[in-house]
Amino acid sequence: MFESAELGHVVDKATYKAEVPTVRERLLDAQYELLDKKRFPLVIVIAGVDGGGKGETVNELNTWMDARHVTTHALDAPTDVERERPAMWRFWRELPPKGKTAIFFGSWYASPIDARVAGDIEEGDLDAATEEIKRFERMLAGEGALILKFWFHLSKQQQKKRFNKLERRASTRWRVTSSEWASAHCYDRQRAVAERVLRQTSTAEAPWIVVEGADKRYRQLTVAKSILAALERRNALPDPPSVSAHV
Repeated sequence: MFESAELGHVVDKATYKAEVPTVRERLLDAQYELLDKKRFPLVIVIAGVDGGGKGETVNELNTWMDARHVTTHALDAPTDVERERPAMWRFWRELPPKGKTAIFFGSWYASPIDARVAGDIEEGDLDAATEEIKRFERMLAGEGALILKFWFHLSKQQQKKRFNKLERRASTRWRVTSSEWASAHCYDRQRAVAERVLRQTSTAEAPWIVVEGADKRYRQLTVAKSILAALERRNALPDPPSVSAHV
């Protein structure tokens, strides 16, 4: 599943500079149409391997779109109060209203994947969690939400190269912690677990978009164009017929 994101995709600087203004303008137009019509909310899930550019992409999206109408959620481990409630409760509370956009940087995929990689849950528990996620996303889509899920991928060699590059610069050294290196050491297991989850949860209403994360310009353009295409396609659909009450 991840092989297509290990091909070495690169966007040169000239191409990037030529394409970005048009993409940004159209993306803003699509966002304002979403805001004006208030027909559905946009839910963006950001996930993937450490070093794949997740945080950089979230920051970029908040500059390319009108950040006043975008909320970003980087949810950490659940609190005691959240553990007393259904697993999806804390995410449900942060869902955007119609016309608005929410980016989930810490999403409902993080806990089950991390727990399985660490060996804290069994394969059957992971499958049960993915079924719960599918029900949750199916419900969101049924209520009209547009769900876009991005998985940022790096090969094992690309991840190690990325970490070493960040560590060599004083300004970025802080971004590579013992946690990132620990993640790199269990790369193969994490990849296997992630592939299992992505295959089970890439559905018609909420498909995964796997993005090669090695090249920053390619990564950012791919995500922006994917959001733009999905928004323009959904904005162009006719309004659903109104339902009148009959006595």
